[in-house]
Amino acid sequence: MDAHLKTLAEAGLAVGAAEEALGEGAHHSAAEHLDAADTHLAALREAWTEMGAAERTIVGRTAKPLAARVTAARTRLPKLSALSVGAPEVDPDEDVEPGAAPIVTDQRSGPPAAPGGGSADPR
Repeated sequence: MDAHLKTLAEAGLAVGAAEEALGEGAHHSAAEHLDAADTHLAALREAWTEMGAAERTIVGRTAKPLAARVTAARTRLPKLSALSVGAPEVDPDEDVEPGAAPIVTDQRSGPPAAPGGGSADPR
């Protein structure tokens, strides 16, 4: 029983730390704390079948609100977005390695132009 209570306490501390991090705008830290809370709650789910009726009552009554807090905190996390994909821009001030082929970009759609001015596209 003590191990389950300690796991519940660790999950509660992780959720509290995540909520605090969200309040401070530390979204990555909050996500890490929420992942830790999920890990603790998953451990309790795995141990559920081994628990007695009294343990299940205590763990269930405590874990359910913790899981709800995790879900609520996850909804407060901003959605991650990627930058759009585009053609690389050549920086005229960038040093080029000696012997390296120059990067030539073609403004048309399709594959980039081949070095030396010819087209790599047989169209």
